[in-house]
Amino acid sequence: MTSTVKTHQLSQILTPISLDFKGLDDVIRLRLASKVALIDQISAYIIQAGGKRIRPALLLLVSKALAPGQENPHALELAAVVEFIHTATLLHDDVVDESTLRRGRETANAAFGNAASVLVGDFLYSRAFQMMVGPNDPRIMEILSDATNTIAEGEVLQLLNMNDPEVDEDSYLRVIRFKTAKLFEASAELGAILAGADAKQREQSAAFGRHIGTAFQLMDDLLDYTADAAQMGKNAGDDLREGKPTLPLIYLLENGSPEERLLVREAIEQNQDLPEDVFAQILNAVQHSGALEYTHATAKREIDLALEYIADFPQNEATTALRALCEYSLARQT
Repeated sequence: MTSTVKTHQLSQILTPISLDFKGLDDVIRLRLASKVALIDQISAYIIQAGGKRIRPALLLLVSKALAPGQENPHALELAAVVEFIHTATLLHDDVVDESTLRRGRETANAAFGNAASVLVGDFLYSRAFQMMVGPNDPRIMEILSDATNTIAEGEVLQLLNMNDPEVDEDSYLRVIRFKTAKLFEASAELGAILAGADAKQREQSAAFGRHIGTAFQLMDDLLDYTADAAQMGKNAGDDLREGKPTLPLIYLLENGSPEERLLVREAIEQNQDLPEDVFAQILNAVQHSGALEYTHATAKREIDLALEYIADFPQNEATTALRALCEYSLARQT
C-alpha cells in the first residue's frame, strides 16, 4: 500500500461524518459544562486545542459502514464518551511526563498546574461514565469500563518501563496495546454495536481498531525523531528525554554499534535532563541506523492486518473512509 494521503486531507477522509462531527462538538460543549468555574475554564482550553478526534471518528465510521443510512440516537453521546476518556488520559499523561507542549500550545498542567489537570481529568472520566449508561446497554458499559481499566494498566506498565534499557519489542508493544490501542479497539467495537452488527462483525471491528491504534502509536513514536515541534505539536525528542524506550530506540539497542548502544542505554537510564549534544548524537544514530524504517514497516504490518479485518465490510463511503484512514495513519506528519 502506497502512502499517498497527505495530512491536510484528513478532513476529506472524514467527509461521510462531517455533519456528525458538528453535532459532536455541540455534545462535547454541553457535556463539559460544570458549575465549577475552573472546570469550565480548563475544558474550554482543551476544546480550543483541537485534536484529530480519530477515536470518535472510528466509532461513527464503523457504525455507518455496517449500517449505512441508519442513525443511532446514542452515536454522538458515545463518540463524546470516548473523546472524554482519551482527553482524560492526555491530561494525566502530561502530568506524569511533566510535558509542557501538546497540540502546539501549553499543556493544561503547564497552564493551570498539576493538581487542576489531574482533577479535571478525573472529572472527564466520571462524566464519561455518567454518559455511558444512557443507552442502557450492558455491552457498552462493559466495553468502556474494561477499556478504561486496561488503559490505566498500560499507564502503569509504561511507568515501570521508564528508564529501563532492557525493555524489548514485545514489552513495548504490550504497553501500546493497553495504553493506546485499547480505546481505538473499544471505539470501533462500539460502532459495530450501534450498527446492530453480529458477533463476527463486532470481533472484526474490534480487531481493526486494535491494529490501526497500534499503528498510530508506532507512527507517533517514529515522528518523535523526525518531526519538529511545529509539525507534532509537542517537543521533538520528548520520549527519549523522558527515558521512554520506544521502538526506534529498542531497534538501535539491538542493532546499533557498541558505542551507539552504550550511548542509548545511558540516556534511557539517566533521570536528569539529557544534554543536547548527546540527544543530537542519538538522533543521528536513530535516523541512520534503519530504526525509523523498521518502525514504519512494523506500523505498516499493523495496517495491513487492520485492512484484512474490514475486507468484507459493505462497500460504501464509510468503509472507503476507514481504508483511507489506514493509509493516512502511515502518511501523516503530525
